[in-house]
Amino acid sequence: MRESQPEAEIPLQDTTAEAFTMLLKYIYTGRATLRDEKEEVLLDFLSLAHKYGFPELEDSTSEYLCTILNIQNVCMTFDVASLYSLPKLTCMCCMFMDRNAQEVLSSEGFLSLSKAALLSIVLRDSFAAPEKDIFQALMNWCKHNPKENHAEIMQAVRLPLMSLTELLNVVRPSGLLSPDAILDAIKIRSESRDMDLNYRGMLIPGENIATMKYGAQVVKGELKSALLDGDTQNYDLDHGFSRHPIDDDCRSGIEIKLGQPSIINHIRILLWDRDSRSYSYYIEVSMDELDWIRVIDHSKYLCRSWQNLYFPARVCRYIRIVGTHNTVNKVFHIVAFECMFTNKTFTLEKGLIVPTENVATIADCASVIEGVSRSRNALLNGDTKNYDWDSGYTCHQLGSGAIVVQLAQPYMIGSIRLLLWDCDDRSYSYYIEVSTNQQQWTMVADCTKISCKSWQTITFDKQPASFIRIVGTHNTANEVFHCVHFECPAQNSTHKDENSKEVATTEVGTGGQQLVSRPVQAASTTSLHSPPASTSRSHAHQP
Repeated sequence: MRESQPEAEIPLQDTTAEAFTMLLKYIYTGRATLRDEKEEVLLDFLSLAHKYGFPELEDSTSEYLCTILNIQNVCMTFDVASLYSLPKLTCMCCMFMDRNAQEVLSSEGFLSLSKAALLSIVLRDSFAAPEKDIFQALMNWCKHNPKENHAEIMQAVRLPLMSLTELLNVVRPSGLLSPDAILDAIKIRSESRDMDLNYRGMLIPGENIATMKYGAQVVKGELKSALLDGDTQNYDLDHGFSRHPIDDDCRSGIEIKLGQPSIINHIRILLWDRDSRSYSYYIEVSMDELDWIRVIDHSKYLCRSWQNLYFPARVCRYIRIVGTHNTVNKVFHIVAFECMFTNKTFTLEKGLIVPTENVATIADCASVIEGVSRSRNALLNGDTKNYDWDSGYTCHQLGSGAIVVQLAQPYMIGSIRLLLWDCDDRSYSYYIEVSTNQQQWTMVADCTKISCKSWQTITFDKQPASFIRIVGTHNTANEVFHCVHFECPAQNSTHKDENSKEVATTEVGTGGQQLVSRPVQAASTTSLHSPPASTSRSHAHQP
């Protein structure tokens, strides 16, 4: 309360008059003009907004600073953003520095970074400058900041990424690292796999970097030009794809060279899908085209159409896709290829995605490859309301055939949900099997001795699955098994009809154990009557 004293003057030591004048103007008018101010004044203004508790002003100033980042101001902006824990501004500074790493290292602002900010920058895998340049910039920083602990700073240098010549002619004369540290780096470099080294790489989250814009090119394979042109619509038997012959020793393949070493954890490929064929393949990544790490192995699975692939993040320069099987001929065809880093969370088990959303959808390129229906893929279109005696379901004759769904790629599946046709009081029995190749099948639900109606939720120990086969064994009304809807993994377990009334549900655990059986109510308020007894009811299209 010193301001209450006569002629009191209170010095403010941690700001400038220009920044404080801006704050006073904002307090009294609700306005602040940022466009014409110098970056130093804006950063002081930001620190005052933080100190005196103006969060909206802090956010607005941070957003403006994001739009004026350049090589000269990004380091001091990052220092302030880190000090005040401003996540958006910190992230934007990091992205800018990652994309301009070598220029940032040689800037004057780099020498003025705090030790904490400096380490947080150079320890990032995505700060992808040559290691020699990073070492020399840190050496200059140490000279500019002689009171700091230089040994701690030098620990951020990834010595094994430097060549023997650089270690001996650049690092050793500096005296900043011990001879033992240099010898350890040489030992690691000579004894480790190349892909085990802690490489740095470009990081551009959420953006496909396998494009000409980022310098990517197809270096191996036939018809190279089609793969990265971005056209996923115009392709047929003769054009619009890249390919390679499938041979027994897997020496052929399609190889993409990225514009620079990059961090990726997500690949999308479009397999040629103008007919019902399936492919098997694997994907490897490398930094030097000599040491390859396999990140995706679908060599024992049948896959088709779009493949959405995830794996632990890797730094790589080269990506190789090797086809191992085609159900039609001995050629592997790819229409499109994309790779990127995604911040989307995903779970892997035995190298396969464990999905949380339903992947048995038309959008996810699933298809019904066996079963009878009036409309293609009616089982997967998500419509659980519009079905009756004539349409809206898929079926098969009891004792002959099955309903088979093919997923686009293998997933680790632990639950399934289906809707049995329920426009009258009939019940069904069935069993369900899963497979990855249509040859070996694993039963996940045995409901052959249970009377089942309407919604069915099946849970089981997670299994790799590309194909799901539903085999009806009994129908109390006729000799046909009818299914309206299928999904995996199971989504919402509460099912309502159009008037929000609960309908019949059977929940089945591993081995076919019935967990829950709820009372049956009509799935629709419409009154439906059975056909006359003389009408044939064995036809597959007539419940």
